[in-house]
Amino acid sequence: MEPKHLSDTSFAIDVLKKYAEDLAEVYKSQKIKGKELQTAKRQLVKYADDLNKAIQDLKGTHRELQEAYLDTIHRLVLAAEYKDEDTGDHIVRMSRYSALIAKKLCLPAEEVQNLLYASPMHDIGKIGIPDSILMKPGKLTEEEFETIKTHPAIGEKILADSKAAVLKVAGQIALSHHEKWNGRGYPQGLAGDNIPLTARIVGLVDVFDALTSKRPYKDPFPVEVALDIIKKDRGEHFDPDVVDVFLENIDEILKIKAEVVSAEDVSLSDFTFVERE
Repeated sequence: MEPKHLSDTSFAIDVLKKYAEDLAEVYKSQKIKGKELQTAKRQLVKYADDLNKAIQDLKGTHRELQEAYLDTIHRLVLAAEYKDEDTGDHIVRMSRYSALIAKKLCLPAEEVQNLLYASPMHDIGKIGIPDSILMKPGKLTEEEFETIKTHPAIGEKILADSKAAVLKVAGQIALSHHEKWNGRGYPQGLAGDNIPLTARIVGLVDVFDALTSKRPYKDPFPVEVALDIIKKDRGEHFDPDVVDVFLENIDEILKIKAEVVSAEDVSLSDFTFVERE
């Protein structure tokens, strides 16, 4: 029999060897796991890079589609209004005016953007009105004015049944932008808050731009005169809150007007303020 201390030593050595082997296995296992983790990490980074690239490609495609979509809308509006001059300048101005007021009224960003893109389509229904009426320089007969008053419904019909949010807003504006706060507008005789806010905004800026622009039948009104007319019709033709926001931000409105300067082009809204607006 081996001496007890030798036996104990041998046992201890065996145990240490076992511990060493176990540690070696653990180390080896962890090293393998570490490599696997590194590989997985590299794959994850590559996946993230590929995903990011795909997202950027999609964003680029989305932007191109959106630009093509908006360009198509713009051209449709120009086609409908081609008989008029200054269509491009008018729709740019009133589109920016509308978005500015919507933003100042604290509408959500998506609604502001929709209004920016939808507002130029407000008079799309004029495509269904005879040129002889639209371009008449003199006073309209009662019958001619009744014909003019059908363009909101025509516009709404053209834009109806679309799934696109922008076109839904555009249809709403086309139908209601000639309604008046006092209920004496057309085509439905809506009053107050029953008129969609988008249409109340567009109705005001459309009149302002018509008043301050040259027309075949009139010279542009001075800004001060146009503002006096709008103030006078606050609470009658126009939503008081919209008028207040418009007037509070008149410096920004006039800045937009100065940036989008009409050359010899004029008109989109061929209505004189008294008879046709």
